[in-house]
Amino acid sequence: MNRSVLTRTAVAGVAIAALALTGCSSSDPEPGPSGSDTSPYAALEGEIVGTGATFPNNFYQLAIENFADAAPDAVVTYTGSGSSAGRKDFASGLNDFAGTDSLVRAGQADNPAEGDFLYIPTVAAPITVSFNLPGVEELNLTASTLAKIFSRAITTWDDAAIAEENPDADLPATAITVVHRQEGSGTTNNFTKYLAKAAASDWTLGSGDTVEWDPATSAAEGNGGVAQLIGSTEGAIGYVDFSAATESGLTFAAIQNKAGEFIVPSLEGATAAVAGATVADDLSYDPLDADGAEAYPITAPTYILVRPTYEDGKAALVVGFVTFLLNEGQEFAEEEHYAALPTDLRDQALEVLESVTDA
Repeated sequence: MNRSVLTRTAVAGVAIAALALTGCSSSDPEPGPSGSDTSPYAALEGEIVGTGATFPNNFYQLAIENFADAAPDAVVTYTGSGSSAGRKDFASGLNDFAGTDSLVRAGQADNPAEGDFLYIPTVAAPITVSFNLPGVEELNLTASTLAKIFSRAITTWDDAAIAEENPDADLPATAITVVHRQEGSGTTNNFTKYLAKAAASDWTLGSGDTVEWDPATSAAEGNGGVAQLIGSTEGAIGYVDFSAATESGLTFAAIQNKAGEFIVPSLEGATAAVAGATVADDLSYDPLDADGAEAYPITAPTYILVRPTYEDGKAALVVGFVTFLLNEGQEFAEEEHYAALPTDLRDQALEVLESVTDA
């Protein structure tokens, strides 16, 4: 396929044309016929590659499938390899865009330098606390108790702290198996950031894409791997993104939020958390432990990193695909168990995309 080098005006025009066709609100877009000349994406061609976070992988795969109909001469691939791996690939020039649930830290090794990337938020979703305890279908956990479980200060299901929060549950003396991510992960980053934020006095392992887990815990690769291990291990508990946990049929704990309410993870709870978050100038935001009686406290954002300038003529296709995520994609986010962005944040992201250009 030919890879056309477009001017900045033409690149930005892809996003503008998509907005003109779909309207300024993500509530009821009217995309052009798939693969037709009236589609704002029909003229796009070439190939782009993305790697990174597994958290949004199901959403991105569905978006890629739909984008192929709208842009038949374009090829987009995305591999869920973990946020850390995606950012490392981006810094090394091994991908055209990166998926990440955690932010780039200044001076962090193998990560892009400041000025070499732009954050584009795409969707949000709950991080579930999923468990496998036959006979127990409902479980309430405070941040303090959750921190003690994942730091191995609590090691059996009939511990007094769990029993106090679940007086009607028949809790067995089964040993707790803590399951966590094996590789560097934005899901780990957000989950541990939540514990550090909401249970500072009880959480001792810090936060980040990786932490020093107790040797008695178990690790698995990707959200799907964690979900599979929880599902096959009686007494297990772990953190899994809402999409993978739902598809795996796992049972979720209700987590006490900042308002004191025990909230089961849901898209409505995630939407409430995002609505209460403050958006920074670079479009990053933190919905963890958000205010609001209906907010699910472990709600995570996810982003795509794009380059301000592309050296290889790929800007138009990158902008076109990410524009598709922010317009048409928001309409099928719920289908894959993700919460769409608020309209104002989505529009800010589209505006940022207009600055992306070829060298």
